[in-house]
Amino acid sequence: MKKILYITGLLLLAVMMSFASAEFYSSMTKVDYVEGNRTLKFTTKMNTRHISDAIKINPNTAGFEAEVKKYVNNNFDLYVNGGAKTLTFTGSQVNGESTWVYFETGGVTDINSLRIKNTILLGTFPGQINIVNIAFKGNQRTMNFQRGKEVNEVSF
Repeated sequence: MKKILYITGLLLLAVMMSFASAEFYSSMTKVDYVEGNRTLKFTTKMNTRHISDAIKINPNTAGFEAEVKKYVNNNFDLYVNGGAKTLTFTGSQVNGESTWVYFETGGVTDINSLRIKNTILLGTFPGQINIVNIAFKGNQRTMNFQRGKEVNEVSF
């Protein structure tokens, strides 16, 4: 009986340790259309340690925000109705384990199709999943990005 309890305890410990070492890699982006000034506003939330590893800079240093801006500009492309849009970085905020990044694009009067290329953290973490939720004039769409599926398109 002691032997069975000992083996069961070891198996339980092994199972619990396997869950403790599992790392989850994801980012979440919310896209809102502001009709009054015809702007798409983007808010991206990602793990602070993960973005820090990707850009190889400590989040507590003065240059962190500039490197995050450069990284997002190089890893997020937007096309509205087939035309490329320029993204303007409006800021970032480190809040413990989460880093929030804000950017926008203007001059959007209507959206028939929205194509996004999102490679944020995909080069650093093979298991990374990026989710983008879009709200446009009462319509909701969700896009998922991962290695092998870096570009996604939705219609309204």
